Amino acid sequence: MERSKRVKGRVVLMKKGVLDFHDIKANVLDRVHELLGKGVSLQLISATTPDPGLRGKLGKVAHLERWVSTITSLTSATDTEFTVTFEWDESMGVPGAFIIRNNHHSQFYLKTVTIEDIPGHGPVNFVCNSWIYPAHRYAHDRVFFANKAYLPYQTPEPLRKFREQELIALRGKGFGKLNEWDRVYDYAYYNDLGLPDDGPDYARPVLGGSQCPYPRRGRTGRPHCKTDPKTESRLRLLNLNVYVPRDEQFGHVKFSDFLAYSLKSVAQVLLPEIKSLCDKTINEFDTFEDVLDIYEGSIKLPSGPLASKLRELVPYELLRELIRNDGERFLKFPVPDVIKVSKTAWRTDEEFAREMLAGVNPVIIRRLQEFPPASKLDSRVYGDQTSSIRATHIENSLDGLTIDEVLIRIYEARTLQPLVVSGVRHVSVSVSDTSPVLRFIFWTLWVFTCSVSCP
Repeated sequence: MERSKRVKGRVVLMKKGVLDFHDIKANVLDRVHELLGKGVSLQLISATTPDPGLRGKLGKVAHLERWVSTITSLTSATDTEFTVTFEWDESMGVPGAFIIRNNHHSQFYLKTVTIEDIPGHGPVNFVCNSWIYPAHRYAHDRVFFANKAYLPYQTPEPLRKFREQELIALRGKGFGKLNEWDRVYDYAYYNDLGLPDDGPDYARPVLGGSQCPYPRRGRTGRPHCKTDPKTESRLRLLNLNVYVPRDEQFGHVKFSDFLAYSLKSVAQVLLPEIKSLCDKTINEFDTFEDVLDIYEGSIKLPSGPLASKLRELVPYELLRELIRNDGERFLKFPVPDVIKVSKTAWRTDEEFAREMLAGVNPVIIRRLQEFPPASKLDSRVYGDQTSSIRATHIENSLDGLTIDEVLIRIYEARTLQPLVVSGVRHVSVSVSDTSPVLRFIFWTLWVFTCSVSCP
């Protein structure tokens, strides 16, 4: 005779919200569905005992308790804990997964499920971290597995078919429209670079194919263009309706930060645009002070322990980001680290060299093979490219080394930078006299050129 035992479980989830705000409409509709008997159900799956179909044996359906009577915050989206009671037969062994069905109106974010005491085993933890949409949105039940990793050949046989079904759902079909509740992690070629519907001049080739499958991008499932079925349509400006698996999208805190910085960006654009109506050089920085105004001015927000405590009382992350207490000014961007201590720090030789070596494309720096640098550009096309740099311009900055000794250690980019034992030291080339214009030409690789005119 099978002996059953009641096993308690704890479920931690976060109800649907709008940014940091609690979605009151969704909350009310979910409670109505709960009163109509359409609740959230869970069903344990055995990892040791198969059913006749060789799948893990299913336990009895259990429902989350006291959904209607559990009061959640009305000012912010926060975690809520519910209890659930399972009837578990000892002959079923240890649960290795569970099925969850959301029969409510709205989705919720399932964080963890903990079964407190399985007879002969102890607690079992499930780390979920996934959005659960209403059950009718899915072709198959949502299944979560215990927080235990298996190699494919070590997967318990009763769980193998559930694993395979989950993998098929994540791979998708490779075609068709993708909705926000889909969990498809599929790839596509870069076939959305052009706009052939706007005319042949806007058409672009497809990057990728059977012979050269890379690069690839995440498949979005947008409809194809009317004039070219191989090209996927593109979203218009300010349209953020791009398919991304729901679990990979920004959380409410991150998205609030994103919107707060967007508001700051709008403020940084609109106010200067209004001022520029009376400016002769529209959309340009006339002085370095114009650049620093991006970070300075406005109201300096208070800082300190008291301000930190008051800020924590603000219920919404969006507002907290706008009223930071780390010295940042209202609706201004934080001051870059390089000019926090000194506004002229960016002009130092050391910082210039550091930024070049730590730049987005440091591979453009190549070793200087000869001195003075010689250009391979066609003088008939680009004019006279003879370098004006001479040994006398840099010999005072070479720590007593000769040009020949430096040649084996220096690298060339927009300036000359000898590598010394203590690090990277910038060689400043400065000419200030009344001679004719001297052009200092430096280049990297074959196509990088930069002209500097000095009086």
